[in-house]
Amino acid sequence: MSLLILVVDDEPDVEVLFRQQFRRDLRADRFTMEFAQSAPMALQRITDAAGVSLILILSDINMPGMSGLELLPKAKALRPDVPVIMITAYGDADTKRKALEGGAEALLTKPIDFVVLRTEIETRVERAA
Repeated sequence: MSLLILVVDDEPDVEVLFRQQFRRDLRADRFTMEFAQSAPMALQRITDAAGVSLILILSDINMPGMSGLELLPKAKALRPDVPVIMITAYGDADTKRKALEGGAEALLTKPIDFVVLRTEIETRVERAA
């Protein structure tokens, strides 16, 4: 069974960064990563992934159009079983409160601590196994 992690961020370099950080896992087919450059694209992918083992959604908060905080309840409505971790460059208390109240499992700040993120991903991979 293929495990999918969806990364939502409008910055094109995020995909390159994530693919570099997790290249061994991706090559070993431990999980796959897909990237959406906007919240509407992410919602479409979540809908399309109904039969796929989507184990985690990582979403930036500040994006043009629909923000990550606006995406959060819509993503949770479509897939209440899938944990969402929000990512932001502005980790203030108000943003963190809104994310957690909206159903996010956690809030990571940029630059991303990939050691922490790897731990979060490992937890999800083990749960799905």
